[in-house]
Parts: sequence; structure tokens; C-alpha cells
Amino acid sequence: MSRSHFSSGFTGDAPTLRPQHRWYIPLKTTGDWVAALLLGIPAGLLVILLATVVKLTSSGRAFYSQRRVGLNGRVFTMYKLRTMVENCESNTGAVWCQQDDPRVTRFGKLLRDTHLDELPQMWNVLRGEMSLIGPRPERPEIVARLQQSIPNYLDRIAVRPGLTGLAQVQLPADSDEDSVRRKLACDRYYAALVSPWLDLRIALCTCLYLFSALLKALCHSLVSSCKNEIERRFSDTRLFEEHPAAQNIG
Repeated sequence: MSRSHFSSGFTGDAPTLRPQHRWYIPLKTTGDWVAALLLGIPAGLLVILLATVVKLTSSGRAFYSQRRVGLNGRVFTMYKLRTMVENCESNTGAVWCQQDDPRVTRFGKLLRDTHLDELPQMWNVLRGEMSLIGPRPERPEIVARLQQSIPNYLDRIAVRPGLTGLAQVQLPADSDEDSVRRKLACDRYYAALVSPWLDLRIALCTCLYLFSALLKALCHSLVSSCKNEIERRFSDTRLFEEHPAAQNIG
């Protein structure tokens, strides 16, 4: 089996999976670039506004960058709006974000819930490092670990990584290897069967997902001030945990 060298300093087996509709790949690449160019101005204005809020609500940089593994193992620099406290991994190294992660800032949670923190990656699409739709790119340190424990993990880099993907519209963020295995099944399916019809369905699903996430975030913001007041007035903070109906509303 052939070997590919990752510029991050680790090596791994090259993906053996090949997309069935290979004629679509160059068309997809061109379409991604044109779409990112057309969306670049409105997205850029929104990014400037969000970056300003990030700076005003927490200390540190508005943007941050990470090295991610792209097509066929090529490592590139991916850009995001900062959603966590500055230098949050200085003592832990690369780790997954957990539910109710204390490292996430208040405004950062809103950005993560709505996925608006990913907008700067339009620049990565214009550079040809990412697609609008594809498996989400992972960090080299985590890829090096997962390729040793999960069979066929590198099949997901047979296509360019994306801002959104089949796994992202169906499953929550990675938290352990079991969740990675579930997402990998979606990523391998996408990499094998990528087509215009599949991309269209994922794009429509992403729009609906983002719309619902924005509505949910707005809902939370309207009543968020009540949470601290309730915790101050009532010592039994298990009140909401014991009532499934109340959980579903949140």
C-alpha cells in the first residue's frame, strides 16, 4: 500500500477510497470557488461585525488559526473566529470540545451554536484548500492518533474538507472515538458517492439547520437572564433536569 507524507511530520497510509463520480470533482472545485467569490463580500462584512463583538466581549485575538489535514493529507492553515478563551490549550494540547465546555466564551457559544465562527473559512475555499461541502478537517495531532485506532480513517481525506458536511448535519460534535466512528461512516459514504444531487441535499439541509440554530439561539438569549436569577432564588438546581418537558423547551 502506498504511503503519503503529511507535512505536519507524521505519516500514514494514503486513502484507498476513490469517488465513483470522479467527473464531478473538477466541476465541484470550480463551483466552490465561484460560490465563495460571490458570497465573499456579504460574508466578509458579517465576519468584520462578529470579530468586533468577539474583541469587545473577551480579551485576546478576534481570529485564530489551526493547522488541519486536507485533501490527500496536505496540511493547511484554517481560520475561524475565536470562540474560546485565549490560549485555552496551552496546558492540555489538542483536545475535543466537550458539552458546556468552560473554555467557551459566552459570545463564543452563540457563534458555535450557529456555526458562524466558520465563516472565515471562505478564504480557505478561495485558496482551494477546502470545499463548501465535505468532511470537516481535523487537526494533524488528532489524525495521527485516530488513524492508528480506527480502520479506514484516512478515507475521509480522499476529497477536500468542507465548511459543512453530511456528518455535521446529522450528528453532534466529536467527543470520543465512538462519535468519530459514527461520523466516519458518513464521511466515507460522502467521499465515495459525492455528486451534485448529494451536495444539493446537504446544502439545503445546512440552510435549514442554520436557520433553526439561529432561532434557538435567539430564544435562549431572550430568557438567558432568568437562569442566574432562578439559580440565585432556588437552591434546587435539579428542577429542570427532573422535568423532561422543560428540557425539550431548552
